[in-house]
Amino acid sequence: MTIKRIGHRYIDSKSGTTLDVWFPRSNKEIGRSCLAQKVGLIKSDFVEVEIASVDDAPKSVEDAYLRLHLLSECAVKPNEINLDGVFGLLANVAWTSAGPVLPSEVESLRELIAGEDHQLNVTSIDKFPRMTDYVIPEGVRIGNADRVRLGAHLASGTTIMHEGFCNFNAGTLGNSMIEGRISAGVLIGENSDIGGGASIMGTLSGGGKQVVSMGQRNLLGANAGLGISLGDDCIVESGLYLTAGTKVKLPDGSIVSARELSGESKLLYRRHSQTGAVEAIVTDGTSWGGLNSALHSND
Repeated sequence: MTIKRIGHRYIDSKSGTTLDVWFPRSNKEIGRSCLAQKVGLIKSDFVEVEIASVDDAPKSVEDAYLRLHLLSECAVKPNEINLDGVFGLLANVAWTSAGPVLPSEVESLRELIAGEDHQLNVTSIDKFPRMTDYVIPEGVRIGNADRVRLGAHLASGTTIMHEGFCNFNAGTLGNSMIEGRISAGVLIGENSDIGGGASIMGTLSGGGKQVVSMGQRNLLGANAGLGISLGDDCIVESGLYLTAGTKVKLPDGSIVSARELSGESKLLYRRHSQTGAVEAIVTDGTSWGGLNSALHSND
């Protein structure tokens, strides 16, 4: 499948470094303007980008940005598009209220726009911008847009509360409550809840290569952690960090490493309040009550 889109590109005027590319859904030549361009620190043009196969690694900054747009538009799912080498392609950018510039140019930007009626804000210095500055997904609520990177895949019905976070190449497949952290590569099934302060292991650092996912109707309790995949109708109790090497006691009394239960459905993981042992108990997954449907009608 060949994908071809027209994007508007910002470029650092001195070095020629590509800072970002915006690909409007309409695939029309729609330009942007900002103070950084007005004072000459950056320049812009239109670029046509073609991806012959999403299985091939990105070849340029422009190629990488199109792939991130496709993820945030929900045109492709996380881990279904090759992002190998993306960090090496993208420049570290100061994302400012006057436009993107190289971090070394922020002070020059302040000086050059001093006569403008503008209070300069630098929202982040990062290789990835906020998703909402490029793509607005349908049927989604986001409490704090700074905590959702371009390349996040948020299906309709997703609610991300103010402390929720979603990295690129990660996201949701349907109605979901996200009050914790979705790391890169992680995919959350429909009608699942990531509790406040909860975290799911990704694949960007620490050498981990195992992609963690959650099926449908799961609850990851507040301040819990997850290093294995869950099937459907599972619960991880609040405060329990379940890594692949965690020893888990099964209903028959046997003890296994949690990695042996990865992907299994209808299990409640809890820590025994007296012995401290981690246990897996068979459950139908209904004890937590499920999502409040009124919270995910985000029209």
